[in-house]
Amino acid sequence: MKTEFEAKFVNVNHDDIRNRLTSVGATLRHPMRLMRRAIIDNGRLREENAFLRVRDEGDKVTLTYKQFSELSIDGAQEREITVSDFSETIELLAAAGLPHRSIQESKRETWAFKNGEIMLDEWPWLNPYIEIEADSKESVKLLASLLGFDWSGAVFGDVMAAYRIQYPHLTNSDTLNIPNVRFADPLPDLLKQAI
Repeated sequence: MKTEFEAKFVNVNHDDIRNRLTSVGATLRHPMRLMRRAIIDNGRLREENAFLRVRDEGDKVTLTYKQFSELSIDGAQEREITVSDFSETIELLAAAGLPHRSIQESKRETWAFKNGEIMLDEWPWLNPYIEIEADSKESVKLLASLLGFDWSGAVFGDVMAAYRIQYPHLTNSDTLNIPNVRFADPLPDLLKQAI
C-alpha cells in the first residue's frame, strides 16, 4: 500500500488561502467542485481503523481502501483504483456483503505546487479547512510553512478529525453514525449537542 503524507489545517479562510497559493506560484488544477462518496466500514474494517470509499470526483470515480495506523503525518495508507460508475460500484460492494454506512457530499478545489497538492475542502456543518499532501513529511511541512501555517496546528486523519475539533463532544464511534452528510440537510442532532 502507498503511504500518504498529509496534514490538515482547520478553520481557514479559503479566499486568503487562494491569495497565498497564488503568491507562492501554485497552479489551480481543479476549481471547486461537488464530490460524492459512499463509506463502507464493516466490523472487520473498523477494527483495523480502515474503510472503503467510493468517490465521484467529478472527472473520475475511485474505489479506495484507506487505513490509519496512527493519527500522524504518515499514518495513512491507501490503495486506490479508478472505476467506471459510482452507483454500480456501490451496488456491487453491497451485493458482496459490504453495504455503505454513509453517503457524503463535500466540495474540493485542488492546487498544485512543486511536488505537492493543496486541497481546499468544504463539508456540511464544518468550517473550511485545507489538506496538504506531498511525497514526503519534509515536503508537507515545507508547503505548510510557505503558506504561513504553524506546524503545531496541523491535524491528522480523515475528515472526522476536523469534525471532532469543531464538535469536541464527538467520539470516534459517534462520527460513524451520520448516514447522510449533505449540504442541503439540517444539522443532525448528534452535532447539535455542542451548540
